[in-house]
Amino acid sequence: MPHQLRAIGDNIWIAEGPVVDFYSFPYPTRMVVARLATGALWVWSPIALTTDLRAAVEALGQPAYLASPNKIHHLFLGEWATAYPNATLWGLPSVIRKRPDLTFAGALDDVAPPAWRDEIDQVVFRGSPFMDEIVFFHRASRTAIFADLIENFGENFLRATPGWRGWRGYLARKVWKIAAPDGMAPLEWRLSFLRRDPAKAALAKVLAWDPVRVIMAHGTWARQDGQAFIRRSFRWLAR
Repeated sequence: MPHQLRAIGDNIWIAEGPVVDFYSFPYPTRMVVARLATGALWVWSPIALTTDLRAAVEALGQPAYLASPNKIHHLFLGEWATAYPNATLWGLPSVIRKRPDLTFAGALDDVAPPAWRDEIDQVVFRGSPFMDEIVFFHRASRTAIFADLIENFGENFLRATPGWRGWRGYLARKVWKIAAPDGMAPLEWRLSFLRRDPAKAALAKVLAWDPVRVIMAHGTWARQDGQAFIRRSFRWLAR
């Protein structure tokens, strides 16, 4: 069951969502909410919208911007758009193509929209013909926000979740290398970056932000030493 919003810094919160099935593998979900200087809420990768979660969000303000970081993280955009018809939807072109049923305000790229440009930076990881992802940085809290470019499943979660036991756990730890403390992007994602220079340029920008915290959609997030954590998670890209 989803939990209430939890503050992790100045004007930034996370909420844990339900576990969802991804090709028969159980994935926990997580979203980020940031309150901008205007009071408007920026919501990253919205999770299932329960009554309790809606009340907690609205206690902070009104969602104005709903951001999807890649074409996998779109499952709950529709219900949030229905609940908050005045909010604008944002996503990469690949997300917009995947959800023609939704109306997007615009496509995200390396330059943030004016609505959050002064408070949240962003950069697109390109170089894979199959998957791209936009990574954000909340300046005030020095928090980098990843979706699937870093997956960092904790040992307790892997052991306690039936869908990750046995050979599936072996895949997570030894083959995909998405287990804490040094989780990466899944193997198929890493291999799909046939052109690495664009991804290396994006990584350099992320590291230049000098993040302290690193949030990702799936797994144990880093509360400190964010730059070192990111370097470990992207050691595959440095080769």
